[in-house]
Amino acid sequence: MNLGTYLSRSARYWPQAPALVSGDRSWSFTELDRATDRLASALTARGLRPGDAVASLAWNRGELVEVEFGLYKAGLTRAPINARLGRGEIEHILRYAPVRVLIFDAAHREDALAAIAAAGTGCLPVPLDGTPEPGSNEVAYETLLAAGDEAPFRVEVDESEPCVLNFTSGSTGALKAAVQTVGNRLANMRKLLMSDESRPRPGSRYLACGPITHATGMGLLAGVFGGSTTYVLPAWNPRTFLETVEKERITATFLVPAMVNTVLAEPGAERYDLSSLTSVRIGGAPISPQRLRDAVDFFGPVVAQGYGLGETTSVVAGLSADEIAHAVKADPELLQSCGRASYDTEIRVVDEAGRELAPRAVGEIIVRGPDCVRAYWQEPELSAEAFRDGWVHTGDLAWMREDGYLFLVDRKKDMIISGGFNIYSTEVEAALYEHPGVREACVVGVPDEKWGEAVKAVVVTQSGASLTAEDLIAFCAERLDRLKKPRSVDFVAELPHNRNGKLDRKAVREPYWAGAARRVN
Repeated sequence: MNLGTYLSRSARYWPQAPALVSGDRSWSFTELDRATDRLASALTARGLRPGDAVASLAWNRGELVEVEFGLYKAGLTRAPINARLGRGEIEHILRYAPVRVLIFDAAHREDALAAIAAAGTGCLPVPLDGTPEPGSNEVAYETLLAAGDEAPFRVEVDESEPCVLNFTSGSTGALKAAVQTVGNRLANMRKLLMSDESRPRPGSRYLACGPITHATGMGLLAGVFGGSTTYVLPAWNPRTFLETVEKERITATFLVPAMVNTVLAEPGAERYDLSSLTSVRIGGAPISPQRLRDAVDFFGPVVAQGYGLGETTSVVAGLSADEIAHAVKADPELLQSCGRASYDTEIRVVDEAGRELAPRAVGEIIVRGPDCVRAYWQEPELSAEAFRDGWVHTGDLAWMREDGYLFLVDRKKDMIISGGFNIYSTEVEAALYEHPGVREACVVGVPDEKWGEAVKAVVVTQSGASLTAEDLIAFCAERLDRLKKPRSVDFVAELPHNRNGKLDRKAVREPYWAGAARRVN
């Protein structure tokens, strides 16, 4: 099979309809189909074959979509590199994965060329911008495209073949890549097309706000299949987001909670006309019940949320807009849930021995389904630990309600153990977010001679808010067990986020543990 077939079919169904808009440039389905045929044939003419990988290193732009579908058509493996990675991490990827070509933008030129030289793998450098250095082995992207043929190009591959090497952000250690197969990506497409709320169709307009190399771009294949138009935001900016939704009449988008926070805090945000939105999906990190209420108040009853990870290719649990609207009115506990198993996904909550737990007992989430990964690239030990008997062991802790709703509580490694009691950071953060003066919060365990760890809240306040540590501790004491309330609060101007826009809990925790003789986390 070949995933690029779906773009060609859409070019036949809707030849002149806009498939892609990026900045002042747009591609019809026909134009995108022809460009990706040229890229696929040009790469194959250079000797690339299934099993070889092509990496991309660039900020959001339309050419990254061309690259994705060109690689589908050529049967090659895509290795998207997070645009915020350092030079050493880029070099690691080039050594670690079978990368034959690295496509990069002007902003990453110096790092890309240095990493290629250091890796010593003979990787072909392909700049998206500017003119290659005289005498170098670089091939400009436009030159590469021009060398290809517009004739339909397809390399048939098996569904079990690697399609995307999905690299983790590296916040928990060395970079590793979940091997998403052709079949995993196909299952992801089918799942998105089954969604009543956000199913892409002719006339729908999806705004890609985060890196399209990662979760934000996971729906590109389904969007092309359904005849939708994808708008690519070059970089995240809440005002640009609001302006684009209003001007382009965007119908659907995906936001991580940190983006939601900045939109809600943007001065004058309420003046923009966002009535075209029919689906605002929130994911990538837990969101507090209060922030979910705030999002519904701002966007309207179109807000949904989901839970998934790179190892599952797509969302494995979801809470629909209707369910959230119901929760706001009649089931407040449900606002803490990330939803029920999505379509053909199976979810269990298990103990350390792998036994399924009774409702409301906290354990590890394991997931099974056709979009679930089976291995990390060249990491047999890690693979054996994470992928067992067909199940993905996520490392996330949760409990399940009697009616199947899943409630995340923490990562295993982020759980705070104070005086022998387990305390989940997300539960404390949810209480903090109920305070109107809190804009963003992160709860971590810090060293404590008596208790081993103590609960620490690190908080960004709303503009103009006047808060003290005592205020917030007392506020939480009214809502939480006394063992769970913060023992101390630090106020900061901003909290660190990792390369994917998620709150970087490790970076928040690190200064408090510097020099500690024993690290319980």
